[in-house]
Amino acid sequence: MVKTYRHESVLGFFKGMSFPMFSIAVVNSVLFGVYSNVLVALTATSHQERRGQPLNYTHVFIAGCTAGVLQSYCLAPFDLIKVRLQNQTEPRAQPGGPQPRYRGPVHCAATIFREDGPRGLFRGSSALVLRDTPTLGLYFLTYEGLCRQYTPDGQNPSSATVLVAGGFAGIASWITATPFDVIKSRMQMDGLRQGKYKGILDCVSSSFRQEGIGVFFRGLTINSARAFPVNAVTFLSYEYLLHAWE
Repeated sequence: MVKTYRHESVLGFFKGMSFPMFSIAVVNSVLFGVYSNVLVALTATSHQERRGQPLNYTHVFIAGCTAGVLQSYCLAPFDLIKVRLQNQTEPRAQPGGPQPRYRGPVHCAATIFREDGPRGLFRGSSALVLRDTPTLGLYFLTYEGLCRQYTPDGQNPSSATVLVAGGFAGIASWITATPFDVIKSRMQMDGLRQGKYKGILDCVSSSFRQEGIGVFFRGLTINSARAFPVNAVTFLSYEYLLHAWE
């Protein structure tokens, strides 16, 4: 944090923010929409009816994993641009000084498209699928399990229960996701390094060989700190909107 502030000022902490702001509504609508509809297909019950009869945890996990796969491909280009901008550590351009490689998210997307073609925008998407498929299954499984544990039978969970369950679901998913997230981010940055890695397995083995097992848990603390409030609010919004529109 100190190095970022000294080198890039407070604006350095907001690099890559604009694309996630515009994409988050689409990505979450795909995630929660697929999850809810797969559960409907598996259980033949609506969201309100599911509170009256306990969900099968296998169905919850399958629905979460399915949502994770589809969300990954919607998220991939936005996540790639975010990671590239966040890893661009040059100070902000000064008049008459050298320009950074990417001048913003649109310029970043155009540069990747020009240099690598359409497939370049999906660099690291396989690692993203590996990250999100099991972790989002665990994400919804943790949430539904905690809600069931602390909600009387036949009742809807309270707002406090939803907030706590959503927060811990976020932390649980990031504990699982962080190793995959490290590999995903390295694969996404690989285009700047002239193909340092031959693929996901090469990235895993090379990272482990050079930096040890600890490399796969870099960022876990900050991911967990972010996950609790973000996912608590996300699930509260999800539950509130479903009840409001049913």
